[in-house]
Amino acid sequence: MMIPPRRPPLARPVKLVTAKTAQALDAEASSSWGLNPFALVEAAGRGCAAALFQSYPAFFQGPSPRMLVLAGSGNNAADAMVMLRTLLMNGLEGASLQTVVLNRLPGEEERSPHAEALRSLSKLGVSILTWKQLQDPQQFLGQRDIIIDGIAGTGLTGPLRGTAAVMVQTVNALTHADYDSSRPPQRPWVVSIDLPSGNFDLWEQPMLILKADLTLAIEPVKAVLYNPPARPYGGTLLPVGGIFPPALINTLEGEELFSWDQAQHRIPPIKPDAYKHQRGVVEIHAGSPGSTGAARIAAVGAQAAGAGLVRLIVDTSIYPILAASAGGVMVVPAGAEDSVVYTPGKETRFYPDALLLGPGWGKTPDRAMLFHRALVREWEGIPLILDAEAISLAKDGVFHGNAILTPHPGECAALAGVSTETVLAHPAPLLRKLAQEKQAVILFKGHVLFVACQDGRLGVVDGMVPVLATGGAGDLLAGFCAAIAARMKRNSCFDGYTCALAAATLLIETGRSLGNRFMDPLGLAEKAAAIAGAAWLSSLCGFA
Repeated sequence: MMIPPRRPPLARPVKLVTAKTAQALDAEASSSWGLNPFALVEAAGRGCAAALFQSYPAFFQGPSPRMLVLAGSGNNAADAMVMLRTLLMNGLEGASLQTVVLNRLPGEEERSPHAEALRSLSKLGVSILTWKQLQDPQQFLGQRDIIIDGIAGTGLTGPLRGTAAVMVQTVNALTHADYDSSRPPQRPWVVSIDLPSGNFDLWEQPMLILKADLTLAIEPVKAVLYNPPARPYGGTLLPVGGIFPPALINTLEGEELFSWDQAQHRIPPIKPDAYKHQRGVVEIHAGSPGSTGAARIAAVGAQAAGAGLVRLIVDTSIYPILAASAGGVMVVPAGAEDSVVYTPGKETRFYPDALLLGPGWGKTPDRAMLFHRALVREWEGIPLILDAEAISLAKDGVFHGNAILTPHPGECAALAGVSTETVLAHPAPLLRKLAQEKQAVILFKGHVLFVACQDGRLGVVDGMVPVLATGGAGDLLAGFCAAIAARMKRNSCFDGYTCALAAATLLIETGRSLGNRFMDPLGLAEKAAAIAGAAWLSSLCGFA
């Protein structure tokens, strides 16, 4: 049972922190702000209840859902119990239908957020059980509509053990039931508080982790939610704010989570009186026999993201193929007099504001020569975007702060000299190091996208959009990067980090706009053009 959430746009990127930093934040909130653990638990539980109710109202229409809290012994369990109590005190009916199943019972004299939340639920008539009291736990859990995961939180420092591990295994047995195409799955909907139980800063496969449908991610959101191997276990990730003062959160350093809502406003809009060169000139070197589609998609992607003029330089062997269906793209055969405009001091009307090398390019000997010429232009300040085969040419190269590399996991592994598994396990520190070594922005592609800048900034873009798992999506992304870079260059505000984030979020927003529909990348470009145009063609657009 999956219901799409209604999420209001956020005006700022979401802070991502380690679990260790989150614990330090709790201590600072208590010592300096007067927000003791009881106040924080109360705020977190109420915030999670509001987020669930507002984003998934269908759950609370009609008969009240039968909810079950799986509670460990820490404040994460207390958050979950306060959440249930808040729902019961604000319209959720049938307290006797709701259940808390505990890892352990607190002592009668215990005065902790966990114990106090449990007492209030008991007074409301909620059934309180321990795990050991369940004769058939899987059957008992399977009879519920919603399971709230409060088994383990940010205090976890190693793999789950004991009863906590058994709880998670039982939930996973329900959510991983064999697929039956003859009927929809009949199982509880699983909601994790803050992060799925079992996830922690050093989590890696094959450690045990709970599989959630929704994670109510308390801000500052934990960065481990977006580690690629762990990301699918979180389901839909819904940030929950209002627990910590913004001034306190803003003191934190770390990664930032971006969406299209935040990134689009950082790119200069197109003025009503603009002409094509003011929108930016993009030059693309792409394509080879058998890979003409990549060249065309990259060029159309640049158009979709707003480039005023796109010139596609291709081998003479494929020139007739691409020229015949070029539309507004200028296709030029390699070797033509005006095919490469690298002459220093000689600016023509085709002088590029951004260069893109690599989509479907192949590895013929002349590619290295073109790469080194482009590197000279990057040194002179022309933004350079490298994709696909062009990335392999950068293995021993160092840039000058004006380059964006767009590797997928395999290409990134080759660039860094490590295994693909190493890249995927914990990409953030590796990407930061690689960006600093290359003096370039690294846009890492996958079901979670990372943008690492040579100055240490690191942005995360949540993906999980399977419609984009298609040949050509990366070429489209490279085209977006080139167009945005060209316009920023024209406006004297090029920043590779901001450019890459805007391109990545535009791609994800485009994929999400399709819903459950497969589409050719050229169709994706049309959708992207509508989204980008709405953001950047209006004279009322804001620019931060």
